[in-house]
Amino acid sequence: MGQKSSIERLPDDVRTHIERRLRENQLTLDELIADLREAFPDLSKAPSRSALGRYRMGFEEVMQTQRAMSTAASALVAELGEDFDDKSGALLAQAVTTLATRAAFDQLGNENAEIGDVLDLAKAAKAAQEARSLNLKERQAVAKMAREKLLEEQKAKLDAMGNKGGVTEETKRAIREALGIM
Repeated sequence: MGQKSSIERLPDDVRTHIERRLRENQLTLDELIADLREAFPDLSKAPSRSALGRYRMGFEEVMQTQRAMSTAASALVAELGEDFDDKSGALLAQAVTTLATRAAFDQLGNENAEIGDVLDLAKAAKAAQEARSLNLKERQAVAKMAREKLLEEQKAKLDAMGNKGGVTEETKRAIREALGIM
């Protein structure tokens, strides 16, 4: 997997501060270094300008992907509505699978890949498969709940019906049996 960058080795609060400033996208690299020294005066060694530049490039790539996904999600919500249904769930599962596959292909081209990389890819593949499985389970649960709700409504209507229109108890019992309402 290669050596961690000097940014990744920083304490979490410092790295979080850097990432927040990068998301805001208002500071030059020199201003970011000055901002770090001001915000963390006890920081023994601020990251170098080149380390911040490399980190910014990778961070911007991730943010660009996030913005694209956010735009796609907004378009989907506009198209499919706010409810999380089987279409949006299937799309989410597909997105996870696509990202895991892309990461795997990126690592295949990396001649310096280590066992940690392989383990990370295996975890990503497992997560993608779990997302697909979860999506199926959610759809099945939603279908089951909808069926139960429909049966409850039908039972209530049959109970409220009384003997209107010459419907006998025997006829209602036959309807209940046919629908699976007991």
